[in-house]
Amino acid sequence: MLQQNWKIDPTHSEIQFKVRHMMISTVTGNFGSFDATLDSDADFTNANIRFEADIDSISTGVADRDGHLKSADFFDAANYPKLSFQSTRFEKVSDDEFVLEGDLTIRDVTKNVKLSVEYGGTLLDPYGQTKAGFELAGKINRKDFGLTWSAVTEAGSIVVSDEVKLLLNVQLVKQAVAETV
Repeated sequence: MLQQNWKIDPTHSEIQFKVRHMMISTVTGNFGSFDATLDSDADFTNANIRFEADIDSISTGVADRDGHLKSADFFDAANYPKLSFQSTRFEKVSDDEFVLEGDLTIRDVTKNVKLSVEYGGTLLDPYGQTKAGFELAGKINRKDFGLTWSAVTEAGSIVVSDEVKLLLNVQLVKQAVAETV
């Protein structure tokens, strides 16, 4: 059986999260430095996916907020410089839909998460590289991962929601094909 090896194309991929602020609006953030690989059969079945992001690359567009997210109140980048994900299951639901499960580690806490995956297709780009596109979405509870900072306004509103939406738009570049036994 042919094994396909893919690597994320960081210039054509986005790793985002969304969190409700004051329960009336949403703040979007992203990680600017990340790496991922995917090893799979030709149709992406039995995929083994590894991902990590550098906490210091977090950006919400507001330097003070980014600094707070990197602090011990949230990600604690000084002690936990990366978050990581290792797949445990990648199941094909239809021609363009998959379910991805795996272990997400933030700080020193690892929890199983489930993401829905939409396959955008595979093509040969103008430079002769085979590329595949995926959009992933899911939700986690930040407090499950030790990101427990909380505040309440004078009116009783929660400042930061516990629920975090994950949105990843990923383009992969095929690396090599190797014969497996």
